[in-house]
Amino acid sequence: MSCGKPHDVPCSEVLERVYWYLDGEISEADCENIRQHLDECGPCLQKFGLEESVKRLVAKHCGCDAAPSGLRDKVLVRIREVRAQIEVAE
Repeated sequence: MSCGKPHDVPCSEVLERVYWYLDGEISEADCENIRQHLDECGPCLQKFGLEESVKRLVAKHCGCDAAPSGLRDKVLVRIREVRAQIEVAE
């Protein structure tokens, strides 16, 4: 996806990082670069708008659902297993 114009930040990079941008999980400098790109690039802005809408919809309708009991423990066990596998492989 691209508007065909050159940008400081490529469209592919903006779209890869759009959720991090929405969640505020990137640096202020990166946020500014993405904002500038979205101001200049209609297709990316449209895609960003869709992603933002989906994120809001999910938060509104699924944000209150409690995770199944024991899920946290299962996830932590799996993380430890993967870490151990990585350490062995290294």
